[in-house]
Amino acid sequence: MRRDVIHSLLVANRGEIACRIFRTCRDLGITTVAVYSDADAGALHVREADLAVRLPGSAPADTYLRGDLVVAAALAAGADAVHPGYGFLSENAAFAAAVQDAGLTWVGPPVKAIELMASKTRAKELMGGAGVPLLAPVDPATAGEDDLPLLLKAASGGGGRGMRIVRELGSLPGELLAAAAEAASAFGDGEVFAEPYVERGRHVEVQVMADAYDTVWALGTRDCSLQRRHQKVIEEAPAPGLDEGLRTRLHDAAVAAARAVGYRGAGTVEFLVSAEGRPYFLEMNTRLQVEHPVTEAVFGVDLVALQLRVAEGEPLDPVLPAASGHAVEARLYAEDPARDWQPQTGALLTLEVPEAPGLRLDTGYTGGDTIGVHYDPMLAKVIAHAPTRTEAVRLLAGALERARIHGPVTNRELLVRSLRHPDFAAARLDTGFYDRHLADLTAPGAGDPATAALAAALAEAVRATASPGPAPTPTRFGAWRNLPSQPQVKRFRSEPDGTEHEIAYRTPRTGTPEPYDAPGVRVLAADPDRVTLELDGVTRHFELARDRDRLHVDTAGASYTFTALPRFTDPATQTDPGSLLAPMPGTVVRLAEGLAPGVPVEAGQPLIWLEAMKMEHRILAPASGTLTALHAAPGHQVEVGALLAVVQEDPDATPVSASASVPASVPEENA
Repeated sequence: MRRDVIHSLLVANRGEIACRIFRTCRDLGITTVAVYSDADAGALHVREADLAVRLPGSAPADTYLRGDLVVAAALAAGADAVHPGYGFLSENAAFAAAVQDAGLTWVGPPVKAIELMASKTRAKELMGGAGVPLLAPVDPATAGEDDLPLLLKAASGGGGRGMRIVRELGSLPGELLAAAAEAASAFGDGEVFAEPYVERGRHVEVQVMADAYDTVWALGTRDCSLQRRHQKVIEEAPAPGLDEGLRTRLHDAAVAAARAVGYRGAGTVEFLVSAEGRPYFLEMNTRLQVEHPVTEAVFGVDLVALQLRVAEGEPLDPVLPAASGHAVEARLYAEDPARDWQPQTGALLTLEVPEAPGLRLDTGYTGGDTIGVHYDPMLAKVIAHAPTRTEAVRLLAGALERARIHGPVTNRELLVRSLRHPDFAAARLDTGFYDRHLADLTAPGAGDPATAALAAALAEAVRATASPGPAPTPTRFGAWRNLPSQPQVKRFRSEPDGTEHEIAYRTPRTGTPEPYDAPGVRVLAADPDRVTLELDGVTRHFELARDRDRLHVDTAGASYTFTALPRFTDPATQTDPGSLLAPMPGTVVRLAEGLAPGVPVEAGQPLIWLEAMKMEHRILAPASGTLTALHAAPGHQVEVGALLAVVQEDPDATPVSASASVPASVPEENA
């Protein structure tokens, strides 16, 4: 067979996966080439690459999804191979063919295999012929009560777009139309199919690796059941709680699927496993998965290196690598789970995860980077590997808890609580985990934000005295006189819940500020970046970092973000009642039909649609009333906090939440 030695590789992707592929390339002595949009000009993957080629524009459709521009970039940079990463063009057969037509090596499966697996309906027909277990399809036109609940799915694409659960027969026609419209918008293909919805099912997948010499590895199982909006959050390998017979059946089915399409390279065969332990084929992803590191950890392999070897025409070892231990991965997102998973943007001041044996960090960001509105909000993946599942879960939860992450709100606390939840610890896993437990997982915790705010106030007081300038006189501290009868006050607002804290303190002649009227609290040390308090006999340390008027406080088991407030509220900063503000930077994509000042609106009615970071965010009428002002128009770029509209509320109306988010048109793994 022809051997194509790769000397220079272009990664047709961005962010974390591009950085991860570059890491392997450096180990192998391969020159790396990045492509980047204007929004990514300063991104980590661009900084880490040996060469980089600009793709003019910022939107994915103008940049990373332009296969012609990517191929031209590879040729311009002198690359001899292209790796697609995941998402974007990774499962695009036309792009794979274009890469090969340009004389470049394609680090991916055969074009034919991508084509065969591109449609879920056609893939299921093919898998049925190969003996892979399937859910029986349901014809929506003849569906009856006995067929409920049903799951409607888009034949093309993924990421939850075009997916609906139907529990009432009367809602089926409307849900079919909605699913088809969403699928057509997201993937250019409105085909939708129906199958039985499996309650309390598990998402279990098998990693396969195949060469051109008829060797196919089934590299164990992964459980990816913890999902929000059909998008994975926590993954682990091997999938816990499966008996040996079921594991064997899954491995055999995955190998059969790979052989049925003449597969080469890395791929994943995904299954739904019912509560009774019956597996059903979902789809085959003809690319590397986001969660591939857990398999690498358990089998001691580098899947990217194996992809490159297979692309160069080299064979795999006929003997499967041995598995060892257990690995768990958590996806760290810039999002607020307590507010409908709302994506977050802004400056990432700090991203530091502890280093320890068994821990791995895959990321496309470092402290000082900016999280923009154009792409997936995943910041990093944190992976833990240990001899047992219990040890791996504990290691990962502890690392996330001790991480220093300053900037936009993240799902870090949700991840820690999920890993320590009794159902997860007992491996009681299914795709409804967050549907059942989200309220508890996002409820206020047992932390002590008031004491953290006290530490912030003391640190700020010390910083004020340490500022350049003339030394203060003994009778003054900062801007206030040091009079025991008149304690000084600092005010903070907790982010993101908005709770306000007012901290009173005094600065005695010793120079170390101390809390006012706080029995049981003793200040042991106070510096601008670190405060040590004794609380009822227990010593606790608080680390502080600043970003303009925001203070980030890290302590054992908890992290807090505060915004410093003026001592007195400025009435000019208040917004009118009924004001609808942009919850994030984004683009106004549409308005409700007929929306204009003077029209009546109903509580909960969608008024304005914003799109940012792969999410479509609906701005809802907070109550029934009249729209008195409208400042938004389709195509407008808006910043967070921008005034979009004002609703004058009917005094008898019942208020509702003013916003809701749904996935936008780009599939999930376009990070």
